[in-house]
Amino acid sequence: MMCGVAGSGKTTFSQRLEQRGFVRLSIDEEIWATNGRYGIDYPIEMYEQLKVEAELKLRNELVNLLKEKRNVVIDFSFWQRKRRDEYKKLIEEGGGEWKLVYLKVHPNELLKRLRIRSQRFDANAAFTITEEILSSFLKGFEVPSGEGEIIIEAENNQSD
Repeated sequence: MMCGVAGSGKTTFSQRLEQRGFVRLSIDEEIWATNGRYGIDYPIEMYEQLKVEAELKLRNELVNLLKEKRNVVIDFSFWQRKRRDEYKKLIEEGGGEWKLVYLKVHPNELLKRLRIRSQRFDANAAFTITEEILSSFLKGFEVPSGEGEIIIEAENNQSD
């Protein structure tokens, strides 16, 4: 289970695991594959509903993959402890063993990464995350603490 704010490197980390044989589940990529581009192939107002539908589909896929004893990486932000706890329980009930990987990145580094990401054209850069949006993400993010998390602190080029 990946955990981190937008731009923290969850997808990059998950893709490395995918190269090692893990099945990667990503809401953003599911939306992209089934509905197309944000604000182009579907109206912006539909995004929240599409997220709910994509997560439900991927949750069912996770259950099936657990039955098959497959290694899975869940490339979600898991910004709420409640959601993390739900998935931990789901994984345990499916006979799996969870690991919570929290990618901790300084906000200035996140902003720099998101500016670079906004230049790309792919599922994980579907819409631009502004400084204001990042600020609201950071305010709402429930940092894992005492949850059995593995913390990976990102290196950055900060001089402070």
